Order: sequence, then C-alpha cells, then structure tokens
Amino acid sequence: MLRQLALTDMAAAAQVHRAAFDDAMPWLIGLHTPDQDRWFYSEHVFATCRVCGRFDGDVLSGIIAFRDGWIEQLYVLPAVQGGGVGTELLDFAKHACERLELWTFQRNARARRFYQARGFTLIEQTDGARNEEKEPDVRYLWTRAGR
Repeated sequence: MLRQLALTDMAAAAQVHRAAFDDAMPWLIGLHTPDQDRWFYSEHVFATCRVCGRFDGDVLSGIIAFRDGWIEQLYVLPAVQGGGVGTELLDFAKHACERLELWTFQRNARARRFYQARGFTLIEQTDGARNEEKEPDVRYLWTRAGR
C-alpha cells in the first residue's frame, strides 16, 4: 500500500533512510546518529516535502520525499530492493510533477543505474565540495515526455 506519510511516521521514515543509506554507502556509516536522522526528518523533510511511503503490511519498506520538481529522498529497505518498491515510489512523484531533478553520489552505482533506467539524464557532476559528505555527486533530470 502506498500512502502519504504523516509526522507520526517520521521515525520509521528515518529508519528506512538509515538502513538503505548505510547498505548502499558503507564508507559513510556513522555519519549521523539516529537522533540526528529523526531531527532531520522532523525539521527538514516533513517540513518542506511531500513524503510518501510504501507499506508491506504494517512495515514501511520505502519512502520518497519531493518538492518543487526535486526528489529530496528516495530510500527502500535493502531486503526489498529490486522488487519494484522504488519504481512505484518514483512513479508517484513523476505523476505529480512535470519534471524532477535529484542528486546522488557518483559511487552509488546501483542508484545511478536505477535512475538512468527510468528516464533520468545526467546533467551535472561535482567533486562533492558542496555536500556535507564531501562525496563526488551527480545531478539527474527527468522531464515528462511531450513537454
């Protein structure tokens, strides 16, 4: 089941983020504490974005947070990656927006393949000097066909 998340879902959303982030980028494990993750979701993500989640029964298995043509967060629990959850969440945002941009890390090859396979085009690469992790990143753009 896909549904809009409420602030009461914030802790679960932060947990999905941390599990997926740490699995995809183990060299960045420990960058933030669980308390910092919850603060970030409460004060930034839920305050500025539309947040949607995919549930398998009572378990939140994936989240997407987007605003003003930007995907701020898209994370899926490692145990269910490859099963369509990420695509379902991304399609939700695509349906709501004419265009979407996002950042991901250059070393996150799985995420890059995922976005490229779903119509996103690489438009910028950086050395990471502007992000908190100081990790080289890439910016992708998707636009609705026919626009």
